[in-house]
Amino acid sequence: MRLGIFSDVHANIEAMSAVMEAYKDERIDEFYCLGDVVGYGGSPNECADLVRETAEVTILGNHDAAVAGRMDYSYYYEAARNALDQHACALSEPNLDWLKQLPYRHDLKEVAVTLCHGSPVRLEEFEYIFAPDQARECLEIWDGLGDITLIGHSHLCKVFDLTPDDVEELPAQDFVLEEGHKYIVSVGSVGQPRDYDNRASYTTYDSELREFAFRRVEYDIEGAAAKIFKSDLEKNFGHRLFIGV
Repeated sequence: MRLGIFSDVHANIEAMSAVMEAYKDERIDEFYCLGDVVGYGGSPNECADLVRETAEVTILGNHDAAVAGRMDYSYYYEAARNALDQHACALSEPNLDWLKQLPYRHDLKEVAVTLCHGSPVRLEEFEYIFAPDQARECLEIWDGLGDITLIGHSHLCKVFDLTPDDVEELPAQDFVLEEGHKYIVSVGSVGQPRDYDNRASYTTYDSELREFAFRRVEYDIEGAAAKIFKSDLEKNFGHRLFIGV
């Protein structure tokens, strides 16, 4: 089975549309979204509509949880809170109800894949994994993880190779899963990349060949940013799209 996995769309329909167009060349059987469909961008309903239509399962992200009233976000900085408040008001009732029902984790047991937004250790805390020490915590739940755990949240592309007593960070490039190892892979962000590459990030996994691949695609950044500039959203949410940070 060939899976298309993406995350952190963040209300950027221009990026999401480009990713879906690029996926047409990948022979994908099923799509999965790892969360944060909303937040930051100018098209929350359009993105929710497209992800709902496309993904077999969408995982709850922290921005989704905030907009849906499933977490306290009072400690977020003001511009982020403002965006979440605006999206909560803008979302259609079906899209808001959808966010309220999203799971924290989903396991594709037949292909040994675990899906979550942040660390699988404390799901409701939405903790980051962008360094080996953070990935090492997952050794405590080794038996409860699939051969590959796919996450978002950090907006970075990262690969961590786990054995029962060690963790090694690998280059964020295409790889084949090795028997006896488990992997935690951060798939990057569709709509708000933060690795100084402004192209939308998306990934694929072939469960038969055990091959994982990172992909990037250019999109209409000017159009996405213009929606932010014309709104009451923080203008920096648009400016940073151009530099991917």
